[in-house]
Amino acid sequence: MPIKSRRFIQCDVFSPIPTQGNGLAVIVEAEGLSDSQLQTFAAWTNLAETTFLLPPTDINTDYKLRIFSPGREMLFAGHPTLGSCAAWLHCGGVPKQAGLVRQECGVGIVDIDISARPFAFVAPPTKIERLPEQRLLAITDALSISASAILNSAQLDNGPVWQVIQLKTAEQVLALDSSQVKWPKFTPVGLIGAHSTEHECDFEVRMFAPSSGMSEDPITGSLNAALAHWMQTNGQLERPITVGQGTNINRHGRVLIKPDGNQVLIGGDTHILIDGQVSL
Repeated sequence: MPIKSRRFIQCDVFSPIPTQGNGLAVIVEAEGLSDSQLQTFAAWTNLAETTFLLPPTDINTDYKLRIFSPGREMLFAGHPTLGSCAAWLHCGGVPKQAGLVRQECGVGIVDIDISARPFAFVAPPTKIERLPEQRLLAITDALSISASAILNSAQLDNGPVWQVIQLKTAEQVLALDSSQVKWPKFTPVGLIGAHSTEHECDFEVRMFAPSSGMSEDPITGSLNAALAHWMQTNGQLERPITVGQGTNINRHGRVLIKPDGNQVLIGGDTHILIDGQVSL
């Protein structure tokens, strides 16, 4: 098909400081592009995720979103959800319902509250299962985690599948060497630990072995969304909390998690850094 100039947005998500969050590329006018073109462009950007905005196929939604890592399509991801919503609004999108954007994606419809800043999405349902013992042992051996440091573990599925371990302290989480967990030997590994009461964040999160091939992801909205449902189920989410992520790789990630009845809202700042055109 002929090459066409398309609106392109580059944004930064989940940090109050521009360029200190997680970068996202958004093609705002993706109609007419083939699956192979979407994947090729996502590989070219070399970002953790690139998204493509399309007209909705569900009349109850505002747009359809497709999400690609450099190597595959994803059913759902957190910072692409917030970043794509911000890009859509920036480019003139008007939601059908005031204060609420409804996104159609691989896991169904995701609601995004835009009635106040920062925007926040409703965490999609999370399937919570026991983390198989052999997987837990493989992770703890690779990362040299002692059994005495572990509070809990689980396998969480909210589109991506996460192997998660809760440690006693944020300091224990920050001390781990992410280079010891390799992709594709491990599916994504999430770690969480509590900060002391004096810290600005309540918890520290790290995500190892992302599909983009990096040893550690800067800030991971989908992991934090799954962790939030897990914590809520365990009675650990009785008030809004702030999660830090990206500390060890010089990022300033901040994810705001708010329980809302049986739902959980996942919020964070988004900054539009580039607004231009790309030829595809």
